[in-house]
This record gives sequence, structure tokens and C-alpha cells, in this order.
Amino acid sequence: MPVLSRRALLGALAAAAASGPAFGQQATIKVGATAGPHAEVLDVAAKVAARNGLTVQVIEFNDYIQPNAALAAGDLQANSYQHLPFLQAQIDARGYDIVPVGRTVLFPIAVYSKKHKRLEDLPKGALISIGSDPANLARTLILFQEAGLLKLRDGSGFKATPLDIVANPKGLRFKELEAAQLVHALDDVDASAVNTNYALLAGLNPQKDSILLEKPQSDYVCAIVVRRQDKDAPWAKTLVASYQSDEVKAFIEKRYPGAGFAGW
Repeated sequence: MPVLSRRALLGALAAAAASGPAFGQQATIKVGATAGPHAEVLDVAAKVAARNGLTVQVIEFNDYIQPNAALAAGDLQANSYQHLPFLQAQIDARGYDIVPVGRTVLFPIAVYSKKHKRLEDLPKGALISIGSDPANLARTLILFQEAGLLKLRDGSGFKATPLDIVANPKGLRFKELEAAQLVHALDDVDASAVNTNYALLAGLNPQKDSILLEKPQSDYVCAIVVRRQDKDAPWAKTLVASYQSDEVKAFIEKRYPGAGFAGW
């Protein structure tokens, strides 16, 4: 399992946690997040949770697949990094019995280019790199449709693929890559649609550096996810409440102005 680092946030001692809220044997939990913004926000939520008697150990990952695999296997108690269309696609493909328990943050997807300063400068036949996972593939195509650059088949929705494109006046070409590779493709394509967590790690600001940016009212707000058997656990409710706190919201607004939005 590819893990970049492990950070234990021990704001509450085990003994203190045991005498605090009724978490039973789950006074300390492991929560997975992708490295970068999702882990940074979760760090703040963990500090709030510690004051509420719950110790959160943040486990960082460098891809979008392993956090769900680790959760389903019981190596994590929760994860915090994915939006609902991606979660549903993972459940459909892999049969995971995992569920969302609380909304977290929206990091809008954006399109960047090293060759063109404006969206309208994209030439005919422009090559665009986009995420290969089904949920973010559809998300990017919907973004291009909203910008008026293509039209998707009615009803394709969150499952849209390039095969659902019914109108493409500029003849845009799409190259599918793993999400982590999209920012590295910028030298080789006309533009690349990059998730904000990877963009920020590469020093790109969605608000300032992109040529096309998803709106904050997106359906792609992320969520805290747990195994179904844990959805009503006291620690899960404390984790969600700690994340959806004024302290976390203030951190998001200050740390990611124009690039991250509280989704609750």
C-alpha cells in the first residue's frame, strides 16, 4: 500500500480519551487522506477532534485508489478525500461496503495550460489530458460542456466518457492519464485538467493560473467515508462534527483562497 508518511496527532492522551466520550475501543482512529490539501485540512480537524476526546491518526496516500482499499480492508476507520461520484464508481467497480457520513470540502477541478493564456486560444484539434478514473473523467467533460466547448449525450451525467460527446466544434482530443500524472503532462499537451490537490502541490493556484475553473456550486463536494457498520458509531459523529467546525472552515478559507470551499 503506497503511503507517503504517517503522522500521529496526539492532542488527547489515550487515558484521557478512554475516560472521555463513550467511544468504546475506538478512542483512537486512523483516517486516510491524499497528500496535500486533503491531509492538511484533516490535520486541523484532528486537532479539533482531540479536544473532543478523539485521537485521529492521519495516514497519507499518494493516489486515489488505496484509501478506499485500506478502508474496506479495515486498515483505516475512515477516509477523507473523495467526492460522491468517485465513491460510487469505486463501490460499483469493487463492491466496497462503505458509505459517506458527512460533507467536507470542495477543491474545484481546473484546466491549466503552458501554451495558451485563455480558453478561447485553444486551437482546433487541441490535445487535452484528463483524469482516467470514471468519475473525474465525466467531471472534466461536464466542465468542458458547461464552457460551451462540447456537448454530451443526454443522460450521460456522472458516467460520461468521450464516447458520449455528440458535438465537438473544435475537435478537441482527450488523453486519459492517472490523476497524479496530469500536472506533469502540461509540457506535452495543449492543456490539462488537474484536481486541485495535485495542482497546489505543483505550485499552481486554480483561481490565478487556470484557463477554466469549476464553479463552487459543483456536485463534487468531498465526504468523510466509513464502513457501513460504523456509520452510526459515536467516533464517526465526533469526526464529522470536528471537521464541520468553524475552525476548519476558517482554515480552508485562509489557506486556499479561491481554491477550496467548505462544503457543509
